Amino acid sequence: MSIINDILTFNESFVNEKRYEPYITSKYPDKRFVILTCMDTRLVELLPKAMNLRNGDVKMIKSAGAILNHPFGGIMRSLLVAIYELQADEVFVVGHYDCGMSAVDPNKMLQNMVDRGIKQETLDVLNYSGVDLNQWLHGFDDVQSNVRNSVEMIKNHPLVLDSIPVHGLVIDPKTGHLDVVVDGSK
Repeated sequence: MSIINDILTFNESFVNEKRYEPYITSKYPDKRFVILTCMDTRLVELLPKAMNLRNGDVKMIKSAGAILNHPFGGIMRSLLVAIYELQADEVFVVGHYDCGMSAVDPNKMLQNMVDRGIKQETLDVLNYSGVDLNQWLHGFDDVQSNVRNSVEMIKNHPLVLDSIPVHGLVIDPKTGHLDVVVDGSK
């Protein structure tokens, strides 16, 4: 069962009652930085509160595990847009402890796909085509190493200036405590 009707009913009253007004801001981040973080549900409100952020302060990019796995993929493009078009002067990569991507078993996920209706032939064609689904779906073993890898990929990208600080942090999804993995200002 879809929840779209509930969402649209709520949205109609949200707009009609002008409850959006406290969130009006520009497209440019007031604090002039961009965050790459995980899509984990525990971070939706906790991360901004733990970093003293409000609506309009930053650009936020989310991916499973805060993983940046390709230097010319959509996540990196979004970071570059934030820097060169939307006035972000710093980058933060924020992973978190107890991340689901540290426990992803690609074989189990592929089986879940088949169980939900993806045909085995589709997976076979992708594998035959040279797509290593096990590698592509694999998460990481250590969150701090993952954050460090993402920071390094951003810092070493040919389109990111050396003057752009790239920081790496890990947040505790229970308390909001931040551990610094890479201080990009040093």
